[in-house]
Amino acid sequence: MTDYYDSNDLPRFGEIGEEAPELAKKFFDYYKAVFEEGELTEREKALIALGVAHAVQCPYCIDATTQGCLEKGSNLAEMTEAVHVASAIRGGATLVHGLQMKNIAKKISI
Repeated sequence: MTDYYDSNDLPRFGEIGEEAPELAKKFFDYYKAVFEEGELTEREKALIALGVAHAVQCPYCIDATTQGCLEKGSNLAEMTEAVHVASAIRGGATLVHGLQMKNIAKKISI
């Protein structure tokens, strides 16, 4: 295997439930319900999912959510903006944890 990620695995995702079908059914039912139209449109949810997929750096999720966004009518500019939002939040989360470093350094220096 040259790469850990194999795009051919994505369509096989359902196989993960073969050894625990009851749990898989619960997960997939929940997953389906989450992405149904509600207070947010399916398109809005797809854009959120795309941003999260990039934040958690899951190539399978990036593939699936990119396709989902396109199917729900998003364009590349909207999708790129969603990725930038995720990047800003992830970057900000990294920086704010720098306060932990400062607090520890201050405590040790005393």
